[in-house]
Amino acid sequence: MGFPAGSLLEATEEMHRQLQRVLSEISKPSDDYELKIANRLFGEKTYLFLQKYLDYVEKHYHASLEPVDFVNAADESRKKINSWVESQTNEKIKDLLPDGSLSSSIKLVVVNVIYFKGQWDREFKKENTKEEEFWLNKSTSKSVLMMTQRQSFSFKTLEDVPAKILGLPYRNHDLSMFLLLPNDIDGLEKIIDKVTPETLIEWTSVGRMEERAVDLHLPRFRVAGTYDLEATSAGLCAAGLSGSPEGAGLRAQRLLHRSVLELTEAGTEAAAATAVGFAVTPAQDWERFHCNHPFLFFIRHNKSDSVLFFGRFSSP
Repeated sequence: MGFPAGSLLEATEEMHRQLQRVLSEISKPSDDYELKIANRLFGEKTYLFLQKYLDYVEKHYHASLEPVDFVNAADESRKKINSWVESQTNEKIKDLLPDGSLSSSIKLVVVNVIYFKGQWDREFKKENTKEEEFWLNKSTSKSVLMMTQRQSFSFKTLEDVPAKILGLPYRNHDLSMFLLLPNDIDGLEKIIDKVTPETLIEWTSVGRMEERAVDLHLPRFRVAGTYDLEATSAGLCAAGLSGSPEGAGLRAQRLLHRSVLELTEAGTEAAAATAVGFAVTPAQDWERFHCNHPFLFFIRHNKSDSVLFFGRFSSP
């Protein structure tokens, strides 16, 4: 059963308005963390893009069009894109586009970058970080630097899947990292298909988790993810490229996204912070939450329920 064209258009418009509100909320300046989400369109300078489309993505996605010369100077254009990405991410993301990745046939490249730097609400003490085994599977392990902390955390044992979730707040509690740890060493592969952004938000919603005393062991790690997706999967491109006066049905040849996350005792990057010690309560029963086998993590903007980063840690 189809939907009336008018209803579908209204639904699409409402989706873009909601995205605009979320981007505006997330991008508000804060003294407690740095968070930058940047979108930009790099378009062939000889191609006539529909102004209505450019105004649309500027309004809803804060993305402007940067004219470049893909036809005669594809490599120079690649370097220009890489330089912009580097400037937007505090030099953490370099060479997003590798040598030879762009050609003269490119008309449009859409780039999305996220940069985040935050400090834990209660940092891990560096002197408590020790080498421990991280189990890749039941028979293979590697040594990792494991941070430890005993505190009260938001905690939940899941009923839908054999796993548990812990919430680790950043300073001021605007953002939180959630860790989803399978019960079994090889349990991640068994549940990965059941985990979606929607289920994660549901499991960690207000009232679903409770404060528990937890003995947390978490590896120090750095992860970087790069995604090269079909442009039609992005609302940014679906907004109306086909209305360009040249070549109906034009779509971006590449949609590029890359994120970098580094986890240390102080937060997502090494930074000075006031140390907070363990809450020493010898007689207390502690929930054991030892991330010594593959687990999932995601960072949520709490007010908007937006998942900013989502990833898995499977091997040091």
